[in-house]
Amino acid sequence: MNIFRLAGDMTHLASVLVLLLKIHTIKSCAGISLKTQELYALVFATRYLDIFTNYISFYNTIMKLIFLGSSFSIVWYIKRHKIVHRSYDKDQDTFRHWFIVLPCLVLALLINERFTFKEVMWTFSLYLEAVAILPQLVLLQRTRNIDNLTGQYVFLLGAYRALYILNWIYRYFTEDHYIHWITWIAGLVQTLLYADFFYYYFQSWKNNAKLELPA
Repeated sequence: MNIFRLAGDMTHLASVLVLLLKIHTIKSCAGISLKTQELYALVFATRYLDIFTNYISFYNTIMKLIFLGSSFSIVWYIKRHKIVHRSYDKDQDTFRHWFIVLPCLVLALLINERFTFKEVMWTFSLYLEAVAILPQLVLLQRTRNIDNLTGQYVFLLGAYRALYILNWIYRYFTEDHYIHWITWIAGLVQTLLYADFFYYYFQSWKNNAKLELPA
């Protein structure tokens, strides 16, 4: 554990809390892509298959449980909660997200560190997480009406991955034989997908204006 890893984890946790805050207090999921949330639920479900068989630390187990529980609860709220579901913009959230699942699975089968079920699923979760934000970004571009909590949620998600890149750089220079090309490339792709959003987010903050993405 180092400061960059801890900051990344806390930023990731903050993004989840911001989204849950919006859903629980405002009873709204406006501007939130169900498609992205379903992909994240699949990411955590396939990444943490070892949660009850491979104990690393109390901290690690708690974080796994939080991300698993929160991702599936968010999907449930958007799909099933009587009040929250009314604010879901199904007509705009039309990204065919399942079409990116199969290529990620095929890539994981072809390019992995070890050809075992858990290792392939873990690699698949990395590839899928790299592109899971796409439906959310497309939805924000279509609606162009981004409230503060939604903007903060997406910003924190991107910041979490950027901090993890700093964590990898730090570990590369401080640990022997720390090389994980699959993790690094997937993380870099994921961060680059946020680049456009980051630009407009900082512009809106700098000019004290409402955040809007170009169509």
